[in-house]
Amino acid sequence: MITSNKGWLAAGAAAAAGAAAGYWFCMSSYSQAFGAFPYRGPTRDKVVALTFDDGPNEPYTSQLADFLAERRIQATFFQVGRAVLRSPEVTRRLAGDGHVIGCHGFTHEFTNYLTRRTLAEDVRKGQAALATTGLRPALYRPPWLLRTPDLAPVLREHGLNAVSGEFCHAFEVFQPRPEVIAERALAKARPGSIIIFHDGVDGRGGNRASTVEAARIVVDRLEAQDYRFVTVDKLLGLPAYA
Repeated sequence: MITSNKGWLAAGAAAAAGAAAGYWFCMSSYSQAFGAFPYRGPTRDKVVALTFDDGPNEPYTSQLADFLAERRIQATFFQVGRAVLRSPEVTRRLAGDGHVIGCHGFTHEFTNYLTRRTLAEDVRKGQAALATTGLRPALYRPPWLLRTPDLAPVLREHGLNAVSGEFCHAFEVFQPRPEVIAERALAKARPGSIIIFHDGVDGRGGNRASTVEAARIVVDRLEAQDYRFVTVDKLLGLPAYA
């Protein structure tokens, strides 16, 4: 019985190690296993790129836009195609304010990113949705940062560059207090950081009040430390649009 239990424990440990390795290679901010996936800019200057995923999502995306306009800050918004089709005027407003719009797919549904056929279709539809606003992004962030060996060739076909970043807080989806989100984001901030916030939830909507307030706190604190804010394309030296 003891030997049997040891065998189960060893098998469980091996499975856990395999899962952790799979997550690192396919979903971490930092893995470069499937091609270039920049998570930080190559600079020692005190600059940071603020990015927002999963929108547009009203009223929170516009609240962010209003605040950023007040502070004369440009950010990068990786948007979900189906959300863009619901609120195209918000996407147009962001682009008109000088923010960069990137593609975040069309559905934000996990299974659509697992095969080359469904991935390619999701990227195509995401780009088509953004094209209705007059934009053709050259930057793409995969939902959940999920990469497979198919991602790089699919992105090449669409003239897209993959962009990573570091999540502001692992549990932002549950909307903890703004101060909690902000403190974790600030702990990760350094020259060249790309910080990932979410102004939406999988392209569906959802309350993002804590994220909006957390972004305000982060901007205040970083500006007090003499940081400036740039868009991802400028930070990485990549084209924003095709």
